[in-house]
Amino acid sequence: MLTPDQLVALTPEEIGTHLSGPPETRAAFVRAAADAGMADAQAVYGQMLLDGAGVARDPAAALGWFTRAAAQHHVMGINMVGRCYDLGWGTAPDKMRAAECYRIAAEAGLDWGMYNYATLLALGHGVAEDKVAALNWFRKAAALGNAKAINFIGSFHEDGWVVPRDLAAAALCYARAAQGGDFRGAFNHARMLGAAGKIEDAIGWLRRAGATATPAFVDKAAAWLAACDIAAFRARGGQAIRGTTC
Repeated sequence: MLTPDQLVALTPEEIGTHLSGPPETRAAFVRAAADAGMADAQAVYGQMLLDGAGVARDPAAALGWFTRAAAQHHVMGINMVGRCYDLGWGTAPDKMRAAECYRIAAEAGLDWGMYNYATLLALGHGVAEDKVAALNWFRKAAALGNAKAINFIGSFHEDGWVVPRDLAAAALCYARAAQGGDFRGAFNHARMLGAAGKIEDAIGWLRRAGATATPAFVDKAAAWLAACDIAAFRARGGQAIRGTTC
């Protein structure tokens, strides 16, 4: 195992060599760097523990590593402590604590902190509901290219929250979010295309949405498609988002 002094002395090429091996080798290298006190490595190792990437999945241990990174003012570490408390990963859910972590990360300039904090503000989870403040944070995250924030801004325009209802503006946001890789944005973009009669384009975006969406989202989306008033969606939408033949 490398000592802290050896880790610090590694060249970028040597680090790349350590990270190019099998998952277990990568995890061991990142763990060594985390043990040496490197905040970036602590945050990355926490994510590995959450994902079970090269190590056994252990959300409680992941929270411990995120907390150690956060103690060094690592902004993503702070955000991930918030995620753990938000979603109950390795601890009991605590929306108020999650919101505080997100706020700190947002104010430090992290787009994911902005998005996560804005989401809690929009829903009134852990903080008083404040859609005006939520939209402002979503816009800041969107300006940094956060596709999920762009999608949520589309929802504001579609539903008339804070801003006047504007389906054209919503459609533009959903298209940008879809192109940015957000599966919710891809689904919403498909909805708008279907409503405009662009069925084949819509089916294509449904497939792309399903390819990266969570199983829970796929199930919810498929149920919506089965009941919607667009005949082609009822006939083919569920198969498209589940990635089966249509």
